[in-house]
Amino acid sequence: MANFRYKSVTGEGEVVEGRLEASDQGAAVARLHQMGHLPVRVEAAGGGRLLEALNRDILPARPAEGAELVTLTRKLATLLRAELPLDRALELLSGLTERKATKAMVERLLAALRGGSSLADALDKEGKTFPTYYRAMVRAGEIGASLDTVLERLADFLERAQETKGKLRSALIYPIFLLVTAGASLAILLTFVIPAFQPMFEDAGTELPLVTQIVIGFGAVVRQAWWIILLALAVAVVSLQAHLGTPAGRLWWHRQVLRLPVIGALWVKNDVARFARTLATLLANGVPLLNALELVREVMSNAALSAGVTAVQPDVKAGRGLAAPLSENPLFPPLLVQLLRVGEESGRLEDMLAKLAEIYDQESEETMRRLLALLVPVLTLGLGALIAFIVSSILFALFSVNELVL
Repeated sequence: MANFRYKSVTGEGEVVEGRLEASDQGAAVARLHQMGHLPVRVEAAGGGRLLEALNRDILPARPAEGAELVTLTRKLATLLRAELPLDRALELLSGLTERKATKAMVERLLAALRGGSSLADALDKEGKTFPTYYRAMVRAGEIGASLDTVLERLADFLERAQETKGKLRSALIYPIFLLVTAGASLAILLTFVIPAFQPMFEDAGTELPLVTQIVIGFGAVVRQAWWIILLALAVAVVSLQAHLGTPAGRLWWHRQVLRLPVIGALWVKNDVARFARTLATLLANGVPLLNALELVREVMSNAALSAGVTAVQPDVKAGRGLAAPLSENPLFPPLLVQLLRVGEESGRLEDMLAKLAEIYDQESEETMRRLLALLVPVLTLGLGALIAFIVSSILFALFSVNELVL
């Protein structure tokens, strides 16, 4: 038997915390249900308090960000599923929230709600804390009296997005570690190893091989003008960011990236999957197609694809549908257009969009897996070749000096 710590809501609506023994987490949840409780959190007892303290005191997060937004949405949906009034559910959610910033935000939502505001209007007052499409779906859920269902779908949507980000971060750990290690090795070679051989080469009085002269010259530039190099890089980065910060610059850059062989195709697949899933979710919750397209633009990361969605809105308003105007933009893949056309003709547009999201999620995940699998050996070979070039330049010089001595 293992010890589990839980937080749950009783039949009277009170938030309680405690511990219980069970064979596994599922058995602990079942036991809480038998006690008439609605489980909110059930976790193994060991080490939890320490992790909570670390998260709260050392790594405070802004309200409703990333995984925390998923948790808030899921908890609120669970409380509403238990047929609690919205204000009571927010009150309990405030008690279940431990981080001060998030707790304060939930309390502001509750105060606005009790002041006569709708939940969607209260979310609007929080600015960019909640994405535009999130607020639109909540508004649609309130109008259609299906807020709990909408929140469940939002939680699923956000959870999938977080899972994708987590996989990407995990997959990039080793390549980044490899780059940092190789960079440190190159810096050591150029700033410490090569200068140690220079006096010997100068005393030999012989002309060094060309590759050795290039490496020694580059090392001298790095040692003497490193601050100029760093300053130039900083200026270049700031200038590029300023250019990309403008709508025209961002649009130009995103169009160029889409032309790259593998990365461009991957970006298209990711954004198409996001487009399809978000649009399907919005339509399923009663948001009109034109309004849904406006909101979908907010979740698309590529400015060129987002501009393509904007461009089709007048055609959709004129009654041309969605598939026909999208087919005129070469950035959108043919499969997207074909399935959209099938969905419009059969009256199952939401189903086709959900299927499209599933297809492109799988394709983008497979492409990402292959790209990262290829990235590691390419980086290893490239950086190994660079280091081998530097080391061989020293060896060539040593051989030429030894031949002179002999």
